[in-house]
Amino acid sequence: MTKLPTLAVLAADLDAGRTTARKLVDDCLARIDDAAGEGARAFIHVDRDAAREAAEAMDKLRAIKAAPSPYAGIPVSIKDLFDIRGQVTRAGSRALDDNPPAEDDAPAVARLRRAGFVVIGRTNMTEFAYSGIGINPHYGTPKSAYGRDVGYVPGGSSSGAAVSVADGMAHAGLGTDTGGSCRIPAAFNGIVGYKPSQQRVPRDGAVPLSFSLDSIGPLARSVACCAVLDAVLADEEIVPLAPRPLKGLRLAVPTTVALDELDEAVRLAFERALKALAGHGAIIEKIEVPEFNDVAPLSAKGGLTAAESYAWHRYLIVAQGDVYDPRVRERILRGESQSAADYVDTITARKSLIARATTRLAPYDAVVMPTTANTPPAIADLADDKAFTKANLLALRNCTLINMIDGCAISLPCHQDGEAPVGLMVAGVNGADRDVFEVAAGVEAVLRG
Repeated sequence: MTKLPTLAVLAADLDAGRTTARKLVDDCLARIDDAAGEGARAFIHVDRDAAREAAEAMDKLRAIKAAPSPYAGIPVSIKDLFDIRGQVTRAGSRALDDNPPAEDDAPAVARLRRAGFVVIGRTNMTEFAYSGIGINPHYGTPKSAYGRDVGYVPGGSSSGAAVSVADGMAHAGLGTDTGGSCRIPAAFNGIVGYKPSQQRVPRDGAVPLSFSLDSIGPLARSVACCAVLDAVLADEEIVPLAPRPLKGLRLAVPTTVALDELDEAVRLAFERALKALAGHGAIIEKIEVPEFNDVAPLSAKGGLTAAESYAWHRYLIVAQGDVYDPRVRERILRGESQSAADYVDTITARKSLIARATTRLAPYDAVVMPTTANTPPAIADLADDKAFTKANLLALRNCTLINMIDGCAISLPCHQDGEAPVGLMVAGVNGADRDVFEVAAGVEAVLRG
């Protein structure tokens, strides 16, 4: 596949008149409708007419120098978790089919529209966002952009979002990240995905998985693309991103948990990346982070995710439980057995975990680790529940470490052409979003040569 353009390239082409918003939309729709592609599985709903009309409106505004931003007219996809006015939000499920259409756009969707981005459709996802693999028995499972002839999982839960960006069916995707749901599919599809500090983007109008852990972030083709989208989503001014020179940067590599049980392809790609960064003057410090040992015990009974998702689902699951993906239903029901004391204990323990981990990691310019411990497994190999559970835990583990310490993180590709996709995660403590973007842009410049 030819190299797909970044937002900066698209904005420049629109400004210079080399393309139009209508052409961008038509090209994306053609890719979605390609019978040989993944459009039918990557999208749950495609907004063809509305997208064309919005694109034409942006072209008219640009013609009179009134475009709301340089990115006006660029098509983006929206994860099926978000409210879009006039549409039913199904969250990748069939259990919400009878819900009324949303009366308003979710704030994240409204902010993208206000910047002139064109909503092209709703993307497929793990049902109710509860897995890092991306398999969906209701709408089909889109294949990862890697090894289409085999059929590898796309990563979850923002599966369709990642595939839509990797395949040129949209030029960015809106996703959510509770334990890696932006970063895992980004890693499994060779693109970039960002999980912001949770408080940056309002979560209203999005079906929750875990109130404590959910974050809203973008999937795109470069670090700079994600920085632009993050600014729009956070309702901040878009400021040009300056890659931070690597010389003298202190990059912490956690040896606790994060490097355990790595696939050989992940280990080799990560070590090669570290060597390249060190070669450009970065100071790589392998450190123990004992706080990471506390994360798994906090999830022993399903953790915050099971407790909080059960609170949201408890009535729906009684009425419609037989419609749920059994693997999702089982994880939600783990919350039923937690007591109020269990939940309070977890909240309290996490507060301590955040404080201790922040103190330990704050002195570093960034934390780097593999995004996932595994490369994407084949869809056919996960029919067995035991194999699915193992792959899911390996995919989620490293990303969850950052969600649990309330941090921010980005995943960018670190594999070479022809290799299985591997993500490199650049992370920081809560509020370090701009630092993470600048460091990641410097890392990206080195890894992409």
